[in-house]
Amino acid sequence: MVDDEYQRDTHGYRDRYAGLPVGEVDLDDEGGELPAPDSVAWRLSADTYDAEHTFAETFAWFMKRVDTTKVTAIVIGAWEDAYDTSSEEIIRLLADNAARFPALRSLFVGAMEPEECEISWIVQSDVTPLLEAFPLLERLDVRGGTGLGLRPIRHAALKSLRLETGGLPGAVVRGVGGCDLPALEHLELWLGVENYGGDASMADLEGILSGVRLPALRHLGLQDSEIQDEIAAAVASAPVVAQLETLSLSMGVLTDAGAEALLTGQPLTHLRRLDLHHHFLSGGMMKRIHEALPGVEIDLSEQEQGDDDGDGRVWRYVAVSE
Repeated sequence: MVDDEYQRDTHGYRDRYAGLPVGEVDLDDEGGELPAPDSVAWRLSADTYDAEHTFAETFAWFMKRVDTTKVTAIVIGAWEDAYDTSSEEIIRLLADNAARFPALRSLFVGAMEPEECEISWIVQSDVTPLLEAFPLLERLDVRGGTGLGLRPIRHAALKSLRLETGGLPGAVVRGVGGCDLPALEHLELWLGVENYGGDASMADLEGILSGVRLPALRHLGLQDSEIQDEIAAAVASAPVVAQLETLSLSMGVLTDAGAEALLTGQPLTHLRRLDLHHHFLSGGMMKRIHEALPGVEIDLSEQEQGDDDGDGRVWRYVAVSE
């Protein structure tokens, strides 16, 4: 799976998703001509604030007007009171109607921009029922970590899993590591900060770093973390790295200590791309990385300096939190 589409997206795929243009469902357009069901990624949403239509009404309109048997991609945007009401009803609507979506292969739940709802305000729920209801699903993206759940499951078709959060619960990380995902090629976790529920420990990552249940994995992203140095040190000896083509330890508080661990660990010269953007590396360490990996495409953009907290200490920050 080509990973270029995934780079730097923090805006919910408003234009394209899963290789298709996004088509917004508009309940006020009763008589307009609709695109072919498989020609767009259908975006279903309701306003988070002062919604004129509920998400349930939007979903019912969609089911009535569109031949859902041919729909291949769905983007779930906002729902009413998404900062206070979980995605449980939405997940239930999708799972209960799974037989009406035999061609669905790509699904994004919570594709909201900050003006709709900040990432750490989005209230999610257990997304395992989606994987259970859609055994042929190939791509699942979820934004928002509050209330998020994922139980260990076997899913033979899933190729891409992205969990974008400002704080990913350790239980979810363990759930991912406990899943048997023989087809998964792309795994991306935004781990976030403790203040927003990001309490994952290195022990929680063991199932992922072993690679035992991820034989097809080619891209691993463990990103946006307050413990990015510890993650880098673990990655330096993780068995899963040998099978990767691309690796991202970006968006977090990576310092020279973490980068040193990477350089002195197992070889990374087999990688096609190493993404470390948004980091706190010195100029000398950046030069060392380039010299050590001459054949690897390396992203060291967004060199951050940190903020002095007034007591002589430097405060470092992740790219996405609230």
